[in-house]
Amino acid sequence: MLNQVDVIVGLAWGDEGKGKIVSAISKNYNYVCRWNGGPNAGHTVYLKDKKYKTHIIPCGIFHNKKSIIGPNCVVNLNKFYDEIDYLKSEGLDTNLVKVSPKTNIITERHIIYDKLCLQKKLGTTGQGIAPAYSDKMLRRGRLAKDYIDKKYLWDGVLHGKVLCEGAQSFWLDINYGNYPYVTSSETLPYSACSLGFSPKKIKNIIGVAKAYDTKSGVDPLFPEILLDIPEFKMITEYGNEYGSTTGRKRLVNWLRLDYLKHAINISGANKLIINKCDILEKVGMYKIIDKNITKKFNDLDQFKRYIKQSLCKNIKILFSGDKEKL
Repeated sequence: MLNQVDVIVGLAWGDEGKGKIVSAISKNYNYVCRWNGGPNAGHTVYLKDKKYKTHIIPCGIFHNKKSIIGPNCVVNLNKFYDEIDYLKSEGLDTNLVKVSPKTNIITERHIIYDKLCLQKKLGTTGQGIAPAYSDKMLRRGRLAKDYIDKKYLWDGVLHGKVLCEGAQSFWLDINYGNYPYVTSSETLPYSACSLGFSPKKIKNIIGVAKAYDTKSGVDPLFPEILLDIPEFKMITEYGNEYGSTTGRKRLVNWLRLDYLKHAINISGANKLIINKCDILEKVGMYKIIDKNITKKFNDLDQFKRYIKQSLCKNIKILFSGDKEKL
């Protein structure tokens, strides 16, 4: 019997540290499930000071949890099996990894089209994601049930407690982001129901943001002039703001509170985690953009207090470094 579902969703433009949160709490669940995207996303996890990266397989694998790739994802077969081999080499039980038979497959043709027609124009990762989703909608996609080793196919069963691991984030959603500078799937928590459960089963929606905003790829909301601002260069280096999939430098800006508020309201997040407060401490600058006005604070405590006072009182807010738990 399925008892409870919790959903982790990014509330900015990706790279908020969702993987770290999934890894920290996945021991409390029976399943960890990915509901959207493909190898264009990446989660970085540290265990016992060792760094791991996954691009399609959920982070539950690091805690011996059944790790499901859902039907609204897209899978590159070569990258999937490469990731399986990588996890095996690290001594992890890859028998826990399952893929929905209805998941669509990324082909070489998708990747070629992406690199030739989309990557430069839209700043895609060149992984063939958009063309794969296009073929899915045109009803000519290839399904995992016909291509993936049967031992990795999922029987569709979920029980106990389920944690849904979001890829990308609210402002990259195909419907809510700055179209066309968005991803090709729905990133909002309601899309997690594509895994096969009622929205009534969702208990917690855990939103994740950073103490500053970043964006990979092309987007007029993040003009390239940001790359030349000294304080953002410092944040980039201290925060290691380079894409886990592409390695490209992320564009940095101060936290835009209006965008965060809107993402919280639409996503229904009842818990919020703000990561990388320590990076602002290293840089020694604390700023927020609120209603197009840049506000400066003397220290991290003032910065945090302003955020708490500005956001909905019904949401539980934790900042990185807080001793309180979710």
